Amino acid sequence: MYCPLQALPASDTLFCDGDLTFVGVGGLLEYSAWEWLVLVQHELLLFAGVFFLIGAIDEMGIDFAWLWLRLTRQISTPRLSEHADLTPELNGIAAVFIPAWQESAVVGTTIAHALSVWSQSRLRIYVGCYRNDPQTMEAVTSVAGGDPRVRLVIHDEDGPSTKADCLNRLYDALCDDEARSGDNAQMVILHDAEDMVDPAALMIIDQAMDEAELVQLPVLPIAVARSRWISGHYQEEFAEAHGKAMVVRDALRAGMPLAGVGCAIARGMLEQLAETKPSGQPFASECLTEDYELGIGAAELGARARFIRIRHHDGRLVATRACFPAKLDQAVRQKTRWVHGIAFQGWDTLGWSARPVELWMRLRDRRGPLLALVLAAAYLLLVLSTIGWLLSELGYGTTLALSPALKIILLCNLGSFLWRAIWRFAFTAREYDWREGARAVLRIPVANIIAIMAGRRAFSAYLGTLAGQLPRWDKTEHSAHPAMMHQKSKPV
Repeated sequence: MYCPLQALPASDTLFCDGDLTFVGVGGLLEYSAWEWLVLVQHELLLFAGVFFLIGAIDEMGIDFAWLWLRLTRQISTPRLSEHADLTPELNGIAAVFIPAWQESAVVGTTIAHALSVWSQSRLRIYVGCYRNDPQTMEAVTSVAGGDPRVRLVIHDEDGPSTKADCLNRLYDALCDDEARSGDNAQMVILHDAEDMVDPAALMIIDQAMDEAELVQLPVLPIAVARSRWISGHYQEEFAEAHGKAMVVRDALRAGMPLAGVGCAIARGMLEQLAETKPSGQPFASECLTEDYELGIGAAELGARARFIRIRHHDGRLVATRACFPAKLDQAVRQKTRWVHGIAFQGWDTLGWSARPVELWMRLRDRRGPLLALVLAAAYLLLVLSTIGWLLSELGYGTTLALSPALKIILLCNLGSFLWRAIWRFAFTAREYDWREGARAVLRIPVANIIAIMAGRRAFSAYLGTLAGQLPRWDKTEHSAHPAMMHQKSKPV
């Protein structure tokens, strides 16, 4: 029998069984400050260690699935021919939805770039603006230059509402255009106001729609030069998520959560989703992550989904490029919206699934709040352990003694951390270069801190919605655009 609190005095209110310590109320009241420190350290270590280990097993499941799929050649990343035609005429009308609120700094660049690289006549770009945002409306009209492929849609309410609400206004505008022309769109493509589309993306999506109702292309974040540590941490997250996790998800035929950019849904499927909503519109207006709910909801209706990775002949990934938040508070706000929408609202509106693979993926999607709690416990443990070590060096007590079981848990967690660091380096270096791969490992604490802060804020926001508060489009500001920066990813 081992008691982790060896420094405690004998008492009839304390006994130990393995790694579990049972203390009566009287014993707790008799603890010294040092004994309390040791007790809290032990419980935090046990809690964080066990849950980190569970998370490591989950991640390794994705890792080994990806390795198996690669070794058996069930997945690959083909390359386009050097002389491939990137702008063939489309099989049908492609309606691109761009919701915008206070995006005058970037939306013009996004539209101008899209019009320049996508020359197809059947392209329609619907940009949704609010009536109280004249600057964004002016940016759209000035860059459109009379191009008939651009539609400015003005929301008849003051903004911001939610992104989903703005998308519903664009959907209504598309329905009106279809009714007037008698020509229905083949698909709807979602993009944000700060995106830089890939010249080959529209062609690839159009061809993929022959065999699927949902298509998602990768997202490739571009770090802002003055924010390598904040905006840069999105690079490794998307490199792994869209280079491995989504690839495995596609191979397992699990529901495909859309990223909200570089994704398309068949027009007929969008209408089916609209019919399932009381409002008759496809996007849930109160939802903060309408793209996630759209993808999972379409999968429940039987939609076929494809996640497509293709490279240009020079190795550049066909992907949507965008600059992500450069400041800590903006990154936290953005991830708060993701955690709130996917973990909390997704649990409420989409529920769970009896299919094992689907259940596994939804558990992964909704782990954000638990991950934030475990990370917070780990960092608190780090602080307390440092204090305990310093005090023990000054002769005020002895450090926490570890049981064999805890030692094994810690060794397993250390091994899993090194394993994760290697994967993070490899996937980031593949899309950028080895320097960004090295930064990706060094940025792990930054990503963890943002996750902790976002998890706390998301939980508070969710409690607010339970109390009757309406969700709002708490969007981040955008001032940088990849098309302005001329930054390219590493050819591979």
